Amino acid sequence: MIRFDQVTKRYDSGYEALHDLSFEIEAGEMVFVTGHSGAGKSTLLKLLALIERPTRGSVALAGQNLNQTRRRGIPRVRRGIGMVFQDHRLLMDRSVFENVAMPLLIAGLPREETAKRVRAALDKVGLLEREKATPITLSGGEQQRVGIARAIVAKPPLLIADEPTGNLDPKLSTEIMELFAEFQQVGATVLVATHDLHLIRRMGKRVLVLDHGRLIDDFRPPVVGA
Repeated sequence: MIRFDQVTKRYDSGYEALHDLSFEIEAGEMVFVTGHSGAGKSTLLKLLALIERPTRGSVALAGQNLNQTRRRGIPRVRRGIGMVFQDHRLLMDRSVFENVAMPLLIAGLPREETAKRVRAALDKVGLLEREKATPITLSGGEQQRVGIARAIVAKPPLLIADEPTGNLDPKLSTEIMELFAEFQQVGATVLVATHDLHLIRRMGKRVLVLDHGRLIDDFRPPVVGA
């Protein structure tokens, strides 16, 4: 599903966020990316979403070399990726339903099918009864769940999340990660950037460790009981 081949990302300032990064992730895997602040976790995800482009090397997604994607092809690539952010990026003047429906409206899905999918996604994250609420009236954990529902509503084959539990307490963080694990179980590939080592150990999934833009470890920890 994902292949990084000797990828380096250097910004105009001269700062090198990633250096000679190579790894592969199979379809249906759930993988964590961890490392210190500034290790390159967010940059890695941005390369997948074509928010950034590599300075050297190639990034491939589902067999497609993203380096060869032109500007007009970016929306098509992004339709296959569900993206979850730490700050939710919700529209506060729209209802929960409208926020989750946004990707489907952009894709031009019929209204009846959109409503069906939105309610299924909200039910999945436990927020079906809050569809008419505005995000400002929700807790931080509920807002994050809305962001996840929006990311999965179009049933993308790849789900990427950048520090999705950074502002949540341990109990909520575990619930969010268990949601991601459920998506993996139904066939989605899930890539999560996080610095929460305790949570990573609990999940027992594959871990990529970055240090100043370099991949220094790639392992699967034993599952730790609650």
